[in-house]
Amino acid sequence: MDDVNFYKTKKGYRMRTKGGVTREQILNGAAFERTRENISEFSLSASSGKLLRRTILDLVSNAKDSNLSARLTQTMIKVKNFDTTSARGQRKVEVGIQLPEGKAVLKGFNFNERSKLEEVLLKGYTLDSATGEVVLSNFIPSQHLLLPQGATHVEFTAGFANLDFATTEKELQLSNVVNLSVGPTASNITLTPVAVPVGTGQSLYVLKVAFFQEINGLQYPLKNGAFNALQLLEVL
Repeated sequence: MDDVNFYKTKKGYRMRTKGGVTREQILNGAAFERTRENISEFSLSASSGKLLRRTILDLVSNAKDSNLSARLTQTMIKVKNFDTTSARGQRKVEVGIQLPEGKAVLKGFNFNERSKLEEVLLKGYTLDSATGEVVLSNFIPSQHLLLPQGATHVEFTAGFANLDFATTEKELQLSNVVNLSVGPTASNITLTPVAVPVGTGQSLYVLKVAFFQEINGLQYPLKNGAFNALQLLEVL
């Protein structure tokens, strides 16, 4: 942004300039007012992305790629841009997400870029937004999945979350888990969250597909979850 580059380290996000401008000049100099506004909005967007990741931590922990944090921050910046009421430097995800356009940006986000749900799951599903229930009818694993090599079983889980980006209050309710052999047997899969999450924020619906390999009667995560898919199905 402008003459400032943002980058991620183990201790969080950092910034550096293309030239020899000091940090003190950026934070206090009159010439860098626009830069400070960009930094502020970038930080707020990154925090919103972190909040979302933490909200669904139980699902995302083994269904993500190494660039998830940066990708989600970029998406949150786009959501923030739909905040048309706040002053520059103060635009927030919590405002942009209220608009249909802001919700549309976040809808369909894949937490594992290497394994996108629409490329893994080859059959449609239905979502009940009132309960968070996801149904896959007449599902045949060998036909309706793009199976990674070595997979013997697949597991489905749905999540229904309420997240308030303004107050940071969050709640996630998980569904039952359905585990199937990846053979030709047809099944009707119903994933029902145990409750409707409480809150005044956005309703978020996610679906996870995880692959396992059975060895001597025990199932092990395939490639430590490298092929697992997790997608944000809907934002309301």
